[in-house]
Amino acid sequence: MTILVTGGAGYIGSHTVLALLERGDDVVVIDNLSNSSKVSLERVTELTGKEPTLYVADILDRHVLRDIFSNHTITDVIHFAGLKSVGESITKPLEYYENNVVGTLVLLHEMLQAGVDSLIFSSSATVYGNPEKVPLSEECQTGGTTNPYGTSKLMVEQILRDFSLAQPEFRITCLRYFNPVGAHESGRIGEDPNGIPNNLVPYISQVAIGKLECLSVYGNDYPTPDGTGVRDYIHVLDLASGHLAALDHKAEGSSFKAINLGTGVGYSVIDLIQAFEKAAQTKINYRIVERRAGDVAECWSDSSLARQHLGWQATRTIDDMIRDTWNWQKNNPDGYGS
Repeated sequence: MTILVTGGAGYIGSHTVLALLERGDDVVVIDNLSNSSKVSLERVTELTGKEPTLYVADILDRHVLRDIFSNHTITDVIHFAGLKSVGESITKPLEYYENNVVGTLVLLHEMLQAGVDSLIFSSSATVYGNPEKVPLSEECQTGGTTNPYGTSKLMVEQILRDFSLAQPEFRITCLRYFNPVGAHESGRIGEDPNGIPNNLVPYISQVAIGKLECLSVYGNDYPTPDGTGVRDYIHVLDLASGHLAALDHKAEGSSFKAINLGTGVGYSVIDLIQAFEKAAQTKINYRIVERRAGDVAECWSDSSLARQHLGWQATRTIDDMIRDTWNWQKNNPDGYGS
C-alpha cells in the first residue's frame, strides 16, 4: 500500500510514518513545515532504513495534491495536517477554519477526483465540548465546543459524515484522540513545540531541563483526589498503532466511524509532576494559580469501541510516557534544532 500522510512531519504524523514504514508500507508526506521539521523525517529514515517521499507544500494547494495523486498510486490517506493550538485558535479563528476545514474540503475534492476512497482523520476529544459524563464514549453528545480549534474538528467530522452518506463507497474513520504524550523510545523523534509549549507534558519537560522556570498549575480545588485536573494521556506510539489498526479495519462496518483513542485512565496534574520527578530525578518547580475558564475537573475516555472494532488498545503506562518524554527532552534540549 502507498499511504499519503498529510502533516506527516509533525509530532503524531512522524511517529505514524515510522510505524507505517516499519511494517512495509510506502509513504508519501505532504507538510508545509509551519509547525514541524524535515529533521523528524530524516530521523525516521535513520531509524527505519526507509525514506518517505516528502512534498513541502500546503494542504490548501490543490495543484500539489493533484500531482501527488497523479505521481503515486495512493491507496489511503491519513489526514493530520492542520493548526492545533487551542489558545491560538481563539485569537486566529479564521486561520484555523481555513486550514482545518477548507484544507479538508480541498483534500476530499482531490481524493474524489483521483478515486482514492479511504481516509483516516485526526480528530480530537475536544469535539465533546464540556463532558456530559466520564468516561466519555462515542455515544456521548458532541458540540458545545469551547474554542475554534475544537469547533473546526467538529465541523470536519460533520462534513465527513455527510460526505460518507453521499459517497458510501468511501471508508472514513475519525479518530478522537485524548492527550498525546511521549516519544519514540530511541529519543530521536518527539514533540517539538514552537515557542512556549501549550500542553502540560512538554511544559513540564522544559521545566525539568531548565528551559522554563516554573509550571503554573491552574487550580487545586477541583473535586478530584488531589484537587488538580484529571485527564487521559496516551503514548504517541500507541496512537500511531491506532492509525494502523484503523487502516487494517477500514472495510469493516459502516462507511463512517468515529472512535476514541485513549487509555481509559485519568491522571492528575500532580500525578504527572511526580512521575516526571521520578523519571528525571529532579524537582519540578510549580505554583498553584487560579483556575482557567473553560477547564473541567476530569475527562477520560471509554475506548472499548476501539478494542471491539479495531482490535486495538493502549498498552503503555504513564511511567512509559514520561520516561520516553524525558529521554527525548534530555537528548534534544532544543528539539530538532539541537
